[in-house]
Amino acid sequence: MEVVEVGLAPPDGYQLILGQSHFIKSVEDIYEALATSMPGIKFGVAFCEASGKSLIRADGTDKRCRELAVGFASSLGCGHVFVAVLGGAYPINVLNRLKLVEEVAQIFCATANPVSVVVADTGKGRGVLGVVDGGYTKGEESEADAAERREFLRKLGYKR
Repeated sequence: MEVVEVGLAPPDGYQLILGQSHFIKSVEDIYEALATSMPGIKFGVAFCEASGKSLIRADGTDKRCRELAVGFASSLGCGHVFVAVLGGAYPINVLNRLKLVEEVAQIFCATANPVSVVVADTGKGRGVLGVVDGGYTKGEESEADAAERREFLRKLGYKR
């Protein structure tokens, strides 16, 4: 078995959700979960089949998001993995809906950061072992850092 690192870097203004699902119908159900989570959401979703034709199945409401999702899925090449790319929206708006999709087995990450996906290649197929999201922790936040965090949440509308 070979362990490889696959880098995924969402462009500015885009968010990435990486997860695992188990059925060809995942594309339709993830599409519905995302489309009904907030009006006018821009997204693309790509799902890697693990058997049969072993194709990347894709859909979305935004051409660029769909292209990014397909590109990320292609780079990974891992069976039963899906990639959703959001444009102008945050994962917090959709994660609970995605977790309720019957086929979704797990969510590996939801981020705007470049991530390193640790992938195992057995020679028969590939699978995600884990995800490294972001950099090293630099310490505990100060009072000024906490105030900055609260102000940022107010700016986004998550705190009054």
